[in-house]
Amino acid sequence: MEEITEKEPIRVASDEVSTQFKTLINNDDIDSLKQSQNLILGRLQDSNAILSHFNDYSERCFAQIAPDFNRNTRLLSSMKNDLDYIFLKLRSMKGKIVATYPDAFPDGSATKIIDERPDLERPQ
Repeated sequence: MEEITEKEPIRVASDEVSTQFKTLINNDDIDSLKQSQNLILGRLQDSNAILSHFNDYSERCFAQIAPDFNRNTRLLSSMKNDLDYIFLKLRSMKGKIVATYPDAFPDGSATKIIDERPDLERPQ
């Protein structure tokens, strides 16, 4: 019995607080907020569906062209290695020609044997 009498003032206070909150809140405002939230929810669901379709389409397109990318990447890598080998041989030949015939390159290009090509594999 004593517990009931102790809980009664708490219940009365809680009822009073809830009544005061109800007077502060306008039901039309609440309905307007619910309507706005439902509108936003619908738009977000539409956007999500569109993005899902786009992701599926992108995945299919990438799956179609990925083998071409891989093949072309291997081809470019092979070409780069071939060109590096060719330029190495050319520099070696040029060094031998300059050593044998010092007047073969009168414009001074023989002194610049340093490779000045940019390194495309290193980010800048």
